[in-house]
Amino acid sequence: MDFFNQVGKLAIGSRLRMLTEKITEDAARIYKLYDIDMNPKWFPVFYVLSQGEAKTITNIAKEIGHSHPSVSKIISEMSEHGLVAEKKDKDDGRRNMVSLAAKGKVITKKIADQYTDVNQAIEQLSAQTRNDLWKAIEEWEFLLEQKTLLQRVSEQRKERESHKVKIIDYEPKHQQAFKQLNEQWITTWFKMEEADHKSLDDPQGYILKKGGHILVALYNDEPVGVCALIKMDDPEYDFELAKMAVSPTMQGKNIGWLLGTAILEKARLLGADKIYLESNTILKPAINLYHKLGFRKVAGHTTPYERCNIQMELSLNNN
Repeated sequence: MDFFNQVGKLAIGSRLRMLTEKITEDAARIYKLYDIDMNPKWFPVFYVLSQGEAKTITNIAKEIGHSHPSVSKIISEMSEHGLVAEKKDKDDGRRNMVSLAAKGKVITKKIADQYTDVNQAIEQLSAQTRNDLWKAIEEWEFLLEQKTLLQRVSEQRKERESHKVKIIDYEPKHQQAFKQLNEQWITTWFKMEEADHKSLDDPQGYILKKGGHILVALYNDEPVGVCALIKMDDPEYDFELAKMAVSPTMQGKNIGWLLGTAILEKARLLGADKIYLESNTILKPAINLYHKLGFRKVAGHTTPYERCNIQMELSLNNN
């Protein structure tokens, strides 16, 4: 086990697989010890059917948590060994009902002693350990149902990558990046409109001089994301959150979230009360980000953009 001591939790899959293989090998030998013709992988299906009720493959799969193709294959193998039988459902001829054949029913009687001995052996094994493996497995299964290992690793990756991102105030040298990043995402999904040209061609005059603000996200000192607060001439809203764009090559590094939280903090420092934004529901990651930031859908405001089909607002006093 020196390898696993060195590698640690990085090899969790390999270690669990080795443990599973060891137990499965012993399980096959245990069946032979009790003179029972059984492949260990058949056991969940066999056990469900041993309760006496004929079931469809779909019902068996749902009950044991396997896929339909997996159960179908197991049923086929068990059928070849004479353990199960299939017949059409009396009430629905489109469905096959699976039940234990005569040979399988014989095993249900023979296997009772094996059940007793295996259960006792596992109880003794558990008594010799400091940690309850069965409860630990239940906990892991529950937690992984809530959030998969893939999702958890992705979150850690975002967190690590986000430490390489620096959010700074816009400077005139960032004008080209501000324009390019926005044009890139706009033309990917839509077309450039008059309001886009006004803000991107002259951010100094259209945004900054009117009391707005622009933030730039740097990754390894290169601008990879931008976001703006545009001062609104509206009694209901102080600023519009607009022109948020992140380089496609930088997706998955939490840059949108970092820009969003930073621009809202800037709005608070500027004394803002309510923020408004416009978007399109085709941009699902963006809409999800806005919801995560606390924005809620509103309607009824005029817009200069053809592409706008959703309007949202955020009250900073409630956040």
